[in-house]
Amino acid sequence: MLLKSIIRKTLGVKRHRVKEVNFNDGAMVIKLDIRRGCKQPCGTCGVMGRVRDRLRSRSWRHAPLWGMPVTLTYAPARVTCPRCGKVRVEAIPWSQGKNRLTVGLIWMLSDWCKLLPWQQVAKLFGVHWSTVAAAVRQAVAYGLAHRQMGRVLYVGIDELSQRKGHVYVTNVYDLQQKRLLWSGPGRTQETLRAFFREHGAALCDGIQAVCCDMWQPYIDMIKEQLPNAALIYDRFHIMQQLLRAVDTVRREEAIQLKKTNPDLLVRTRYIWLKNVENLSDAQRSRFNYLEKLNLRSHRAWLLKEGFREFWEYAVKSKARDFLQRWFWWATHSRLKPIRDFAWTIRRHQEDILNYFDLPISNGAVEGLNNKAKVISHRCYGFRTATNYITALYHCLGKLPEPVLVHKFA
Repeated sequence: MLLKSIIRKTLGVKRHRVKEVNFNDGAMVIKLDIRRGCKQPCGTCGVMGRVRDRLRSRSWRHAPLWGMPVTLTYAPARVTCPRCGKVRVEAIPWSQGKNRLTVGLIWMLSDWCKLLPWQQVAKLFGVHWSTVAAAVRQAVAYGLAHRQMGRVLYVGIDELSQRKGHVYVTNVYDLQQKRLLWSGPGRTQETLRAFFREHGAALCDGIQAVCCDMWQPYIDMIKEQLPNAALIYDRFHIMQQLLRAVDTVRREEAIQLKKTNPDLLVRTRYIWLKNVENLSDAQRSRFNYLEKLNLRSHRAWLLKEGFREFWEYAVKSKARDFLQRWFWWATHSRLKPIRDFAWTIRRHQEDILNYFDLPISNGAVEGLNNKAKVISHRCYGFRTATNYITALYHCLGKLPEPVLVHKFA
C-alpha cells in the first residue's frame, strides 16, 4: 500500500486527495487538496455546495506516524450553500472549527491523559502542556454535549478537597451508572444550586433518592429543589462522626490521666475505633486489660459497638425502636461528645430512617472519590479548579467519544 493511501485511509477523506508528502527535519508534511468536480459540505449546515474559491493555506498538527511529527497543510474551500444562501467555509473532515489540532490527535492526547499526567503526555508527544490541556477540554466538551443522561434514579453528593486550605469541589454522582454527573467549585448552597439550574427539571423530577452526608448547606438545597425525593444520609459518614466522638472521649480522658497514669491510653486509638473482630492479637490482649478499668473510653466504645446493630435491622419500625433506646443510653452516658452525636442523630432521625426504605449508600461515591484523588496525586495537583474539574469529567464521567475512521491510541 502506498504512503498516500495509508494517509487517506487514516484521515477518512473521500472528497480530498493527498497531493504530496515531504520530509523536513525529521517531520512529515502532508499537503492535501480537493478533488476536481467534487462538491464540499457547508461548514454550518453540512449541505453540499459548489466550490466558489479557496482561502489561504492552513496547517494542522496530526498524530505522529512511526515516531515522526506529522503536519497537514490545506487551503480550505469556500462553498455556495443552497440552504444558507451564503458563501461558507467547507466542513473539514479532520478538524473541528478553527482548531489547529486534528481530531485524531485530540482524541489520541485525551486518551493518554486518562493514564498519565498531562505534563508527561506533553513530553511524550513533543507538544506544549497547553496543547494537551486544550485537547482534554475539547474531548470533555464533546462528551458533555453528546452524552445521554438517561433516567437517573439515585444520586450521591459529596465534597472533595482540591488542595490544602479547605478548598473543595462538590461532585454529584449517578449511583447506578457509577459515573460523575456534575462537578463544581466550593461546597455551598450556591454550588449545588448551579447543578440543579444546569440540569433542569427533567432530570430532577426523575430522582427518587439523594444520598449525602449531614452537611447542612447540601441538606437545605436538596430539600428545596427535590421535595419529593428521599434524603438518605450516608451510613459511612454517620459512623465516621460516631468514631470521631469516641476518639474525642479518648483524647479528653488521656489528658486527665496525664498526672496519674500517663501511659495508660498511649497508642490505644485504634483499639477503640476498630471493630472488635478486626483487632490484632496484641490489641485484643491490651483491650482485655483496659475494659476492666471502667474507663470513659470503654463506655464510649460500648455505645459505638451497640450502634452498629442499628444497620442490621430489616424493618424500619424495629430500627426506630432501637434508635430510641440507644438515644436514651447515649444521652445518659455522661459523655459530652457522644451526647452531642446522639442529639445530631435525633435531629435527622427521619431522614436517617429512610435508609430502611431505600438501602443505598455512598460506597460507590467513596470509590469514585478515591479515583479522583488518584487523578490529583498523579498530576501533583491542579492549580485551578477548572482544570481539576475537567480532569474529573474526563476520567470519571463515562463520556461518549466520536467514532473515528482510525484509532491512533
